[in-house]
Amino acid sequence: MLNPADPAFLNHLESLLPAGTLRAPEPRYLEEPRGRWHGIAGVVACPASTDEVSRIVQACAAARVGIVPWGGGTGLVGAQIMTEGPLPLILSLERMNGLRGVYPDENVLLAEAGMILADVHAAAEAVGRLFPLTLASQGSCRIGGNLSSNAGGTGVLRYGNARDLCLGLEAVLPDGSVWQGLKRLRKDNTGYDLRGLLIGAEGTLGVITAASLRLYPRPAVEGAALLVVPDPAAALRLLALAGERFGGVVSAFELISGVGLEFLAEAMPLTRQPFVRVPDWTVLIDLGMGLGAKPQEALENLFETASAEGLVSDGIVAQSGAQREAFWDLRETIPLANRAIGAISSHDISLPLGEVAGFIEQAGPALAKLGPWRINCFGHLGDGNLHYNVFPPKGHKPPEFNDLRDEVKTLVHDMVDARGGSVSAEHGIGRLKVGDLEHYGDKAKLAAMRAIKTALDPMGIMNPGAVLR
Repeated sequence: MLNPADPAFLNHLESLLPAGTLRAPEPRYLEEPRGRWHGIAGVVACPASTDEVSRIVQACAAARVGIVPWGGGTGLVGAQIMTEGPLPLILSLERMNGLRGVYPDENVLLAEAGMILADVHAAAEAVGRLFPLTLASQGSCRIGGNLSSNAGGTGVLRYGNARDLCLGLEAVLPDGSVWQGLKRLRKDNTGYDLRGLLIGAEGTLGVITAASLRLYPRPAVEGAALLVVPDPAAALRLLALAGERFGGVVSAFELISGVGLEFLAEAMPLTRQPFVRVPDWTVLIDLGMGLGAKPQEALENLFETASAEGLVSDGIVAQSGAQREAFWDLRETIPLANRAIGAISSHDISLPLGEVAGFIEQAGPALAKLGPWRINCFGHLGDGNLHYNVFPPKGHKPPEFNDLRDEVKTLVHDMVDARGGSVSAEHGIGRLKVGDLEHYGDKAKLAAMRAIKTALDPMGIMNPGAVLR
């Protein structure tokens, strides 16, 4: 059993740390972006060094006090929010936001876990390099949280998830010991891959304090196009055609539904729409190419070929960097419009590419048997990750359908699982999807996960209740 972070524990902890490290829990530490849960905490600890993190974790281990790691607070599955149980300590690394080193010739950057993702981007850009992890929340999320959740985003098609962008870690383990794994190596076969284990563990196996990140040369020229496709099946054929023509220079391939554009018009009427008539399906394709390449010409040629094959019916090729940015602003505003409309049930799913079109074709009619929903299906089609979100009919509010939320979620997740997909593509498990992991997860994998958790965190102090019940 865990103990609360009570006054006696706080007095002891305060004696171990510099003044100002401990704070009263402000509302921002106890809320999550969708407003579904409100957390509890006895104290917030804001250490300024790895040594201070180690002292905090050692004290919590000795007193059996739970620790909830907190990055930027942007997670969507409740990993940063503990809603019940003995009052935990919230461990925020926001003060550990330094840049420890940049090695442009090696394409490596060393960042502390509290560094905001946009600041990582800026540090890479300052030396002519690219850190390609791109998220809508990059102005407030922090790299430690990105790694702890194995964040995805729009660049996975070309560059991979957060795990693929990390070479090494420094981390404090549940007993307070410090693992010094902050290496700049591409190859290191010296035993078990603790880096890979901690990335995606959502703070349940330790606290990431710093990371060695993989950088890339910046594309010399970039281009983008919005292309209207008749359906998701055609979009997938277009993706294959683009891959054959351009190889590895396709940086992103995003699917946008007409419902998403209608939500923008409804919630944000000043947003400039790209087409006079809202198409049912649009693709945003982005290219990053080398010196001498002509992305506009390449995309125009792609449109001509795809049009001849019946894969596209209309399109706009960006004629400038500003227009390309406008395309991306449109895509990245869709989640904000979603939030303004208010979803009944949101689903972060992934499917084998060959199953995507069939799922979309069948899921809508299946859900229609439960109610007259509006469905905004959009996301990272290039890597099979869809955000399949179900909304109430126009003029109605989500609370009117609370009694159907679980049924909607179960129907969607059952269909995804039946097609060999995942019910958590990039957001993680947190506390929201613990039951889903138990229901859909492989039994042998779950047993191994519990064994690992017990071995590394025998008292269960690390983010109690997240990922595993």
